[in-house]
Amino acid sequence: MPPKDDLTNAAANRDRLARISDQADQAIKTWETVFTDFLSPPEQIEAQAMLERLTDVHSVAWGGYPQAERQRLAIARTDIPLDPSQIPLSLLTIDGNFMFDPANHGDFLGALLSTGLERSKVGDIIVLGERGAQAIAVPELADFLTQSLTQVRSVPVKTQPLGWEQLRVRPPQKKDLTTVEASLRLDAIASAGFGMSRSKMADLISSGDVRVNWNPVSQPSHTLNSGDLVAIRGKGRLEIGDIAVTKKERYRINLTRYQ
Repeated sequence: MPPKDDLTNAAANRDRLARISDQADQAIKTWETVFTDFLSPPEQIEAQAMLERLTDVHSVAWGGYPQAERQRLAIARTDIPLDPSQIPLSLLTIDGNFMFDPANHGDFLGALLSTGLERSKVGDIIVLGERGAQAIAVPELADFLTQSLTQVRSVPVKTQPLGWEQLRVRPPQKKDLTTVEASLRLDAIASAGFGMSRSKMADLISSGDVRVNWNPVSQPSHTLNSGDLVAIRGKGRLEIGDIAVTKKERYRINLTRYQ
């Protein structure tokens, strides 16, 4: 196994990768399958790239449903089969009446973290409007959250485990479209892809609500390339497809939007 510094030196999430490197070493030495905490998409990309450099281990990711943003990795020696169903996850419901005090994703996340939880112990949060939310977490903390998470904003809530058949996630809707732009600026392409004004998109970008390849971007002039992924929480994702230059030297861009 290469030295840990060789695997993590250039990483943006160096501390997290160092921990995962230790877990990979554990999997090799003990012949046991080990599981990471929940990883954000940038952490997943770096972790899987690092693990691909190790010939003795392989990994699989799962976050409870196919399009989950935050996922855990199972890591094992290459001769030990892996399946997403092996990864331990718990589904919780956070029930309350939010009709008169609506709560968003940040409110539910804040309430979860206020119990003392680390962010890495919580996966995706699915907001269900005035009915509350569902949250995915590590199983060993399910009982703790059942007892500790009793309020979100001003609303009393009841937190309890759910069976996975009750997961309320809509399959993503996919729409292909084409736009012609004078440049490859983020604000121009994203406004066309998400169907909003360029000024509103620029405001979202400047306020840090837009991510490109899962990294926050605050400059509306940021240049996009084919293969990039633009994400705005609550509005879906936009995949940048083929880019061609027209006779009038403008850019014809194929886009795929997921909602």
